[in-house]
Amino acid sequence: MTAEALPGPAEPRRPGALLRAASDAVPPSGLVLLAILSVQVGAGFAKDLFSQLPPSAVVFLRIATGALIMGVIARPRLRGLTRTDLAAGAAFGLTLGLMNLSFYEALARLPMGIAVAIEFLGPLGVAVAASRRRLDLLWVVLAASGVVLLAPWGTSASRISWAGIAFALVAAACWAAYILLAASVGRRFPGASGLSLAMIVSFVLIAPFGITSGGADLLQPELLLIGVGVGLLSSVIPYSIELEALRRMPKRVFGILMSLEPAAAALVGLLVLGEVLQVREWAAIGCVVIASVGATRGSR
Repeated sequence: MTAEALPGPAEPRRPGALLRAASDAVPPSGLVLLAILSVQVGAGFAKDLFSQLPPSAVVFLRIATGALIMGVIARPRLRGLTRTDLAAGAAFGLTLGLMNLSFYEALARLPMGIAVAIEFLGPLGVAVAASRRRLDLLWVVLAASGVVLLAPWGTSASRISWAGIAFALVAAACWAAYILLAASVGRRFPGASGLSLAMIVSFVLIAPFGITSGGADLLQPELLLIGVGVGLLSSVIPYSIELEALRRMPKRVFGILMSLEPAAAALVGLLVLGEVLQVREWAAIGCVVIASVGATRGSR
């Protein structure tokens, strides 16, 4: 926190200070759970919107909201940056856009909990790669077993498609690349300006697909309002909450709590969308969650 953010003795409390004071009243673990809930509720609203807009159009509304707000909060500063710096920021933005687009395409073809569980293989892979313990082979096998259980065999074939699994795996690969690029961008760009630039690049990438697929429906006030809400719940609000949580807790504990996200997605899918999972699918999600917790505990 900067000195300017602290009110003086005779100075009224500013909105930022009030928000910080409110967040301080919530334990960091609670903040992480709030962030997870925000992301998954946003995904639930997004999937509900697929009946009126295609996934690419919903992604466009989400990223447009995030790019606009992040551009105001942390305007990108390009002066003094090298071509390598700008290339890293552009790659970060391309990865962000492709990750969101492929995940929403997976979400249109899979129950929420299953889509998130498969996508979670991305950060799980990064965590395993950061460790050198033999025990990590167990987490790899456990996660792979979960994916095998999620394959569209028998009765699940009617609502779980191979195309959906493929899109979720692309999203997982993009998430892994996003984590690695985030470290590089964080070193090259001051503050959150790197993320702000990435959001703008992502917006430019997604705009042609979103506008073409959504057309005039994007101008409907009700759909536009829901899309903005998805952007706030899925990007702006959880990002702000996670930053505050990371300020107050170890990164490893943060990663362990975030491992609950696939289970949270399944619960939100059940409550918001009425998606009832089979016992085998819950077991598969459990495998991914346990593998993620184990890998995160052992990562450096």
